[in-house]
Amino acid sequence: MNADTRRPTTPQLPRWMPFEWLVALRFLREGRVQTAFIIGGVAIGVGVIVFMSALLSGLQANFVKRVLTGQAHIQLLPPKEAARALRGADPLVVEGSIVQSPLQRLKSIDQWQSLAAQIRGLPEVSVVSPAANGSALVVRGDTSRAISVVGIEPDLYFRIVPMPEKIVRGTARITISDILIGTELASDLGVSVGDKLRVTSANDTSNTLTIAGIFDLGNKGANARTTFMALRSAQSLLGLLGGVSTLDVTVHDVYDAELVARHITAMTGVEADSWIKTNEQFFTAVSAQTTANTAIRVFVGLSVAFGIASVLVVSVVQKSREIGILRAMGITRGQVLRIFLLQGGLLGFGGALAGSALGSAGLFFWQQTQRNPDGSVMFAVSFEPFMFAMALLLATATGLLASFAPAMRAAGLDPVSAIRG
Repeated sequence: MNADTRRPTTPQLPRWMPFEWLVALRFLREGRVQTAFIIGGVAIGVGVIVFMSALLSGLQANFVKRVLTGQAHIQLLPPKEAARALRGADPLVVEGSIVQSPLQRLKSIDQWQSLAAQIRGLPEVSVVSPAANGSALVVRGDTSRAISVVGIEPDLYFRIVPMPEKIVRGTARITISDILIGTELASDLGVSVGDKLRVTSANDTSNTLTIAGIFDLGNKGANARTTFMALRSAQSLLGLLGGVSTLDVTVHDVYDAELVARHITAMTGVEADSWIKTNEQFFTAVSAQTTANTAIRVFVGLSVAFGIASVLVVSVVQKSREIGILRAMGITRGQVLRIFLLQGGLLGFGGALAGSALGSAGLFFWQQTQRNPDGSVMFAVSFEPFMFAMALLLATATGLLASFAPAMRAAGLDPVSAIRG
């Protein structure tokens, strides 16, 4: 056996490749240890970004869903009564020096039907549901409890709050003679589905209603005081004949609720409170999580960029003689520049592919191991194709940017000095 047959063979790159691709892949293959390390580093960085982004996105969506599961995105409220100072014959002279805030009476939103129709016409709005809210006293035998009455139109309100999903006994049927109560209130009163309850308001109006269903809102306080009945029944009970005390509104994008609320107030003059305003501390926490996630992405991206740049700087030094020979053979500075830019882009793209797979595996493992006490998934984590596409794009762009300085250095090498080395 001669020496030629004993010499190990190396895989040949396809001849149809463009020259820059051929040289870039050959350089990466010759420094396979460095290439493997930098692709591994990029993969870990991209995997962290994919895992953290999907996890925090799912966590935020779960938090927002829990907060909004029992309330509308926006609530329109009637104007509050304000006290005015007494004035005499001279309008500039105030008769009374002490002005106290008046007691806020239950009142209806003026012309709420036309107002609801106007709001439904907004492209950002999904559902508008009228409601009559107030306080009452529920009596059964010798036991009584103070309750919060919510009169609704089921077809509209159930599109905002999915009450049928929260019913633990009975049904979510609401007619003019039905009432839905919480589990805590049912326990306190010792009642069940089909029993009668007498509800009395502050104006001594009473009505006897049948318990159609018992719900669980996931909040002990709400289960002890909140009740739902038909809008007409609540209007009659609370003395709001034909009127409503709130308009519940949902929007397509929950994070635009505050902007839409301000637009509604400016358009109609009616006070509109968004869930962002009423849950300000929670929204601040969500914003802080988003900021932290962005900071993690930035620092991981910087570490990936410096890693790629350092490897290519070393490659320029190691391959300076080859670069000088190639320049002496007639290749242009632009071709040398493209060779090293291609190396950076390929390192970023290859690492991003491996990192996306690594991040997906981490998410799958997390969902399989982190469970609620009942065995259900803690919260849903979505594998969005857009997120993986962005990871590939950003990692490739980072590789290209990181390779720019080494590529400029390689393109600027003098062929004679590089060959003499």
